Amino acid sequence: MENWANRKTLILGRSEMIGLLEPREYNDCVEQAYRMHGEGRYYMDPKGHIVLDRFPGEWEAMPSYIEEPHAAACKWVSIREQNREKFNLPTVFSILIYTHPETGFPLAIVDGSYHTVMRTGAAAAVSAKWMARPDSRKLAIVGAGHMAEGALATCNAVFPWSEVRVWSRSQETLDHFSKEQQPKYDSFEIRTSTNLEQTVRGADVVVTLTPARGPIVMADWISPGTHIAAVGADKKGDQELEGRLLKGARIFVDDIRQCRTDGEINVPLSEGLITEADLAGEIGEVVTGRKKGRTSDEEITIFDSTGIALQDSATVPLEYERAMAAGVGIEKKMIST
Repeated sequence: MENWANRKTLILGRSEMIGLLEPREYNDCVEQAYRMHGEGRYYMDPKGHIVLDRFPGEWEAMPSYIEEPHAAACKWVSIREQNREKFNLPTVFSILIYTHPETGFPLAIVDGSYHTVMRTGAAAAVSAKWMARPDSRKLAIVGAGHMAEGALATCNAVFPWSEVRVWSRSQETLDHFSKEQQPKYDSFEIRTSTNLEQTVRGADVVVTLTPARGPIVMADWISPGTHIAAVGADKKGDQELEGRLLKGARIFVDDIRQCRTDGEINVPLSEGLITEADLAGEIGEVVTGRKKGRTSDEEITIFDSTGIALQDSATVPLEYERAMAAGVGIEKKMIST
């Protein structure tokens, strides 16, 4: 019998989290999260929000338990929209606590920022795997912040892209993204633009990653057969896609309880443009084979990803295992007996 009283808690910073997993492994972990969600083998409430008027942004609390891998985790996310300009800090950063389900012992306390970048990107990548046309070769990424880094890396593990386009309102942001990311890829050139219509028109897969509070991607720009991973919207009032783009599209969500209030569908639902009956289902139903992600090459498919806590509890056990094997981080005794 293991002596838990002598166990230590592993503490990892952002730099120690980087590189523990390959992009395809993040995809596998997130796909497993959706599989468990589809099979009902989890416990998770919709993410909790704390919003203060005095600070633009919010906090999010995201606890979850997953049966396989047998794990529990809770992520505390801080979103502060003025961080970059005022404090030279990321807009989004987080702390993730990984606990042993039976004892509640804190196995690890880790920086959740890079982890979130990669598992959020993996949500888009997994949706593309199950919903995009198999011959997809043109990728458009709307937004060029940290989340775009994860989306590019994980989507690159799914399709052999011949063309990758990235949009931002800021040319400076685009230049930085291209400088940092292009050396990682030699099979395509990252084409940047401040013209959103040119970026998304004709793309096979579109990933949106902005905090937009109104539609920025117009229906007329999207070709039949396109798959859209709408990742940016994660709180009430957020919206990146023109409402009529959702009418007639095949729409899947990650968790309907969360998406109806926080996701891309929240505004169109509140305006009566669509109803929940218009949704095709949850992505877990696709991964478990209960529903088809795409039913024709002409269909526009949309995945509304708010980011579910289950993605964290599905991923952190492997990150912890790799970190322990590599001997990185600091181990500290957190309890006394």
